[in-house]
Amino acid sequence: MNSTQRIKGISLKVGPLGENDRLLTVLSEESGISKLAIPGARKPKSRLGATSPFTYLDLHIVGRKSLKKVTQIKILKSYGNLGKHIETLSAAQAISELIMILVGNDDPQKELLKIVLVHLTRLDNLDKNEFNSLHSLAISVQSCIHLLALGGYCLPLQKCCRSGLDLIPPIGKWSWRCSLIPEEGFAIGSIPNSDVELNPSELALLQRLLKEDLPFHSNGSILGPKNVWLKLLKVVELWIATHLQKRISSLEMMREVYASNDLIKE
Repeated sequence: MNSTQRIKGISLKVGPLGENDRLLTVLSEESGISKLAIPGARKPKSRLGATSPFTYLDLHIVGRKSLKKVTQIKILKSYGNLGKHIETLSAAQAISELIMILVGNDDPQKELLKIVLVHLTRLDNLDKNEFNSLHSLAISVQSCIHLLALGGYCLPLQKCCRSGLDLIPPIGKWSWRCSLIPEEGFAIGSIPNSDVELNPSELALLQRLLKEDLPFHSNGSILGPKNVWLKLLKVVELWIATHLQKRISSLEMMREVYASNDLIKE
């Protein structure tokens, strides 16, 4: 006998399945990552055909083993603005890629879904005012840091990995440096052959990203210039590549987008 279940989750990926069906990959609190069949979703006028990536869904599913089937779909929120800009789309896709690396099938995630919805909402809202691509880059970096922390791969930003001393950036002492050693963490000083070196303000900004909100100036502009955010993006990419043994293609695409934007301006 089939069991019936109801879950709420964000669709991460939608692809074809057989001739008429779709395969839905969804993140929910109850089940972590689930892959579900949507019967007949590719048929014309299907009542289950409206599913797309980055949609918050209320799903009724049936089945006990193997591939469960979706019988009812209700759209709770559609993040329709994400696809209007390559910057926001690549940021959302990076979130999706990282989740599918970090989270297993049928692995309950009580906090992760909430964090994902917060960051997707921030990205989606960027289009409601004058679009600022730097905000999108900052949200992408912070969302990856939050997801890594929840997944057990938090950036070790409190202690020097070599001396054990507290990592307290001496703001104003611009000769001071902190070096990223991806296999170990962050070390005080300029370490030969280190991958990235941060000055005091860059480290302070990176540490602030562990908090819930993005850092803004009093005038509403994001704290830090684009070159600093791209450096922090490199920190995130190196940490993921080293500790998860994966590369996030959407983050690589994002870096190329911002590099091409610079070329256009020149």
